[in-house]
Amino acid sequence: MLWRVLMALPLVLSAAGVAGWHYQVAAYFGRIDPATWEQSHPCPRPPTPEAGPVKVELISTRVVAPAAGMPAEAVSLKANNNLDVIRHGGRVYLAWRTAGSHFAGAEAAINVVSSTDEQTWRFETRIAMGTDLREPRFLSWKGRLMLYVARLGKDPFAFEPRGISVSESDGQGVWTQPKIVGPPGFIVWRVHVLADRALMVGYTGGENMYRFDGKPMQVQVLASTDGYNWQAAFGHNPAVLEGGGSETDFRILETGDLFAVVRNEAGDQDGYGSKLCTAKAPHLGVWKCVTDPKKYDSPLVFSHSGQTFLIGRRNVTDSGRYDVFSGPRLWRVVRNELSYITTPKRCALWRWDERRGRMAFVMDLPSRGDTCFASVISGEEPDQLIVYDYSSDINGPDLPWAAGQRRETFVYRHVLRFSTAVLATGEGQCLDGLTCGRR
Repeated sequence: MLWRVLMALPLVLSAAGVAGWHYQVAAYFGRIDPATWEQSHPCPRPPTPEAGPVKVELISTRVVAPAAGMPAEAVSLKANNNLDVIRHGGRVYLAWRTAGSHFAGAEAAINVVSSTDEQTWRFETRIAMGTDLREPRFLSWKGRLMLYVARLGKDPFAFEPRGISVSESDGQGVWTQPKIVGPPGFIVWRVHVLADRALMVGYTGGENMYRFDGKPMQVQVLASTDGYNWQAAFGHNPAVLEGGGSETDFRILETGDLFAVVRNEAGDQDGYGSKLCTAKAPHLGVWKCVTDPKKYDSPLVFSHSGQTFLIGRRNVTDSGRYDVFSGPRLWRVVRNELSYITTPKRCALWRWDERRGRMAFVMDLPSRGDTCFASVISGEEPDQLIVYDYSSDINGPDLPWAAGQRRETFVYRHVLRFSTAVLATGEGQCLDGLTCGRR
């Protein structure tokens, strides 16, 4: 549990010879002066964008919640974070978690609204159970709209997964009472549609994530034909990975193969950070993974313009790595965690460079402090995508993550344009050696 990290911080930092460790502990609890912090901890420049066959441009950014246009029933508290967005029946549906802070609490709720113009929103429902709720996930399928949410405990210093519940809309603003579905303790991460089945990827064993005792978690992929009953998607075993993996998203590529990104914060024999995984059709349940020392929290994997992209949280350091220490497991984990939570974050876009087997940095979205948990929908033009995410005030101080988690966060909407990247002459070869004509 997180209290193990808290109790170990002074000892670890003092033994490691970390200068000003008292200030580092204060930073963990968010007890900093933003102006002083920015002066003493200037952020390094972002990575150099890596050229690829697709050019991505940011067209616009604006706040969605809390903001004018939201119905009064969709009450927003200080923290507005975990979210999902989807197009269904001619409307855009948005669900997001609102609570007193990023951490677990009984006051947490999931607001659900819809709109035809993403400016003025209609109240749909508000899900509250007197305990923490996270990971809202829509499923638009066979003319139906369903919303899954993860139930957790109330202790802000513990991660207590209790399973998932689902509510279904009648399309007129009436939603069913949430119903418990799925395996006990399962945390839903993403829901996809593949042919005639719905696929749900998530993980079990989440209670082990912050115990740092080496007990494994399982990444599982489930399938359903009705949205309520879920079984193993690929064969008889729902587990595709066992170890330190948790939040996971995947995409079925045009070849029929699978590409996935897995958050591996807890770590295992392969290392710490993330796993980049592939599976060959038709054996989509057999994942082969490589370790990336960066940790792409809240991964979103999507395809556009023939390329596969990832949006996730970026660690704002010179290297961007999560795994920066070595030594015995507990020592390594605690020092990695402390380093990570006391640095600012960005919500960033990467491209999957399949030839090199790595993620290529594309750009940061306007974001800072506590941020990410992105979701995308199609834009008004074929070359556009709309990204919803959350962040600390993008015009405010550049807070370390732990401080941002205890302050206000907002839901943002970004418009991205994707276009073919060509040489300066406007003809010849696309970058990365792909043949293309004059634009």
